Amino acid sequence: MSAPTLDRRQFLTVSALAGGGLLVSFRSGSATDDTFAPNAFIRITPDGVVTLVSKNPEVGQGIKTTFPMILADELEVDWKSIRIVQADSEEARYGRQVAGGSTAVPQNWDDQRRAGAVARILLVRAAAQTWGVPESECSAASGAVVHRATGHKLSYGDLASKAATLPTPDPASVPLKDPKDYKLIGRATPQVDNPSIVTGRPLFGIDVKVPGMLHAVYEKCPVFGGKVAGANLDELKALPGVRDAFVVAGGSKLEGLLGGVAIVADTWWNAQSARKRLRVTWDEGPTAAQGSELFARRAVELAAQPPARTLRNDGDVDAALAGAAKIVEAAYSYPFISHATLEPQNCTAHFKDGKAEIWAPTQLPQPGRQLVASTLGIPEADVTIHMTRIGGGFGRRLRSDWMVEAVWISKVVGAPVKLLWTREDDLRHDFYRPGGFHFLKGGVDSSGRLVAWRNRFVSYGEADFVSSAGMNEAEFPARFVPNYRLEASLMPLGVPTGPLRAPGSNALAFVFQSFIDELAHAAGKDTVQFRRELLGEPRLVTNPDGKSGYHAGRMRGVLDLVAEKSGWATRKAAAGSGFGAAFHFSHAGYFAEVAQVSVDTRGRLKVDKVWVAGDVGRPIINPSGAVNQVQGQVIDALGEALAQEITIEAGRTAQSNFHEYLLPRITDAPPEVEVHFLQSDNPPTGLGEPGLPPAIPAVCNAIFAATGKRVRTLPLSKTDLRRA
Repeated sequence: MSAPTLDRRQFLTVSALAGGGLLVSFRSGSATDDTFAPNAFIRITPDGVVTLVSKNPEVGQGIKTTFPMILADELEVDWKSIRIVQADSEEARYGRQVAGGSTAVPQNWDDQRRAGAVARILLVRAAAQTWGVPESECSAASGAVVHRATGHKLSYGDLASKAATLPTPDPASVPLKDPKDYKLIGRATPQVDNPSIVTGRPLFGIDVKVPGMLHAVYEKCPVFGGKVAGANLDELKALPGVRDAFVVAGGSKLEGLLGGVAIVADTWWNAQSARKRLRVTWDEGPTAAQGSELFARRAVELAAQPPARTLRNDGDVDAALAGAAKIVEAAYSYPFISHATLEPQNCTAHFKDGKAEIWAPTQLPQPGRQLVASTLGIPEADVTIHMTRIGGGFGRRLRSDWMVEAVWISKVVGAPVKLLWTREDDLRHDFYRPGGFHFLKGGVDSSGRLVAWRNRFVSYGEADFVSSAGMNEAEFPARFVPNYRLEASLMPLGVPTGPLRAPGSNALAFVFQSFIDELAHAAGKDTVQFRRELLGEPRLVTNPDGKSGYHAGRMRGVLDLVAEKSGWATRKAAAGSGFGAAFHFSHAGYFAEVAQVSVDTRGRLKVDKVWVAGDVGRPIINPSGAVNQVQGQVIDALGEALAQEITIEAGRTAQSNFHEYLLPRITDAPPEVEVHFLQSDNPPTGLGEPGLPPAIPAVCNAIFAATGKRVRTLPLSKTDLRRA
């Protein structure tokens, strides 16, 4: 899920706006290269209006606030005086635009600061030339430049046109603000869309309206990849308000346009009402033979056979296990789960004169453009995408299947169309977080040191893992255990899968941090101390190729911090109550968490409190947004752990809506999630995902402390939590 940023050949340019004013933008190539259009981040008009453009999709992670904060701080403008707008999808102007992988801040931190700094320097230079004084005697603040000696003052609006004519300094050499001088960065700032959200103003893709718009629904085969064999189209076309109903043949790629029946009407209600009368004969295809129970049985069979491949083999695991003082064996598993975005997938599209215009809540617009262009056989340049705010993505909207469906339907009916999925569509046609199975064996020596670890990982795929079903061979505790082997076996899968918030880590942390807890108990050691010893001395641990760095010192720092804040060393738990700890590194973030839970005599779980310590470098750009993100990740993790499960039966999803796929209720959330940041001297990294993975094992380990019951299968609803 990595996304490249502007490369070293791209540099800032400055130009005048029509009617006068200043436009600061990045441009690729040389100063005289007219091939690339500028991608404006800062616009200042002679009337003094400062407009800041946020280039990345806003999915609730707060980037529409974060990027302008960085720009405004370096530019020296007051927060209350700026306007913020969402960019359209134009990678030639803005660089890569993506919401995913917690990449936005680390990949744009320097570029955004430099954009603001270049504009500020040019405005100061314009004022100095206007007054005929040295630049060193002038300073910028609150949207104006002041000559300190005389007190003369010119607003940015007064200076914008002149500044636009000046040569652009090299952004790599412009002085950036000393962190001690930050005025916005590091200050808690409400999200810019909050007033619109709480008052119900249109922001999201589901709110889009365009003139002449029709409404569409799309019925696909309940078995993934199935095709339409026949449908009662003539009956549907005669229903009130229905404009058209037709079969889409579609292709074979799960990520693209699949076959189905489109119904288009003057209102969504009429389209959906007609859909209830739809009768389709399906050619279900080979996936109809697949199911969750079959996968579970096959995983046990594969675990007893030689592995298909060995991903890592350090030391001599067999010898180390043979000589271990104590051995622990355990089988862990986790299910498919859905993204379950609160805003269902939707897209408004207008195909006209061979071109497509799209309004979409997309996390990854450029691949969406490519999919639309290739499917319809048009140039990418003829696809325009307007990015709307996203009502929940979590990785689902990195795919663009719903986008190409809307454009295809618009092309057939010759009118703008809004395609809106139902909740049932959303749950039954997701790209699920794949399930997985781990058969583990570990050994500790007589001193309680972890000396051997073997994992038979049974997952999905054939020649390779399907999307998000794999595992990095450097995943912790690899490189920290002298004798370590990771083996893999694969099962074919026709079910679509994809990244879900903290991809991979959201499941692997549960398995490995829970099994580490088991080993700590076998060793007779405090589980936090066992983890400290496993991490060892502070150092950066890498693979022989120099990649996959893991800084043991940074992880030890957050582990110690969360132990201190939670009072781990002096903790006292009443009967039926317990504390659990876990840590995980993902998406460049180091997080450790402690959970306190209570389980009553009937096995009912209550998460009393969660403490979180994270290291995502320095600075924390928006502290309130950062805390909110982490708290949301903990609650998201609890939802995944408690009851969320997608089961596959005869190649189709068994669950249909929230009565069968349970999201966390307010009563499931802990009364308090206490968040602390250890601001290390490292560049800032992303914060949309890394706080989620440790929460699940922390809760599961706390359940063991409270009940003596070890949780090895998710969701928790499958485990009888009554005390042993």
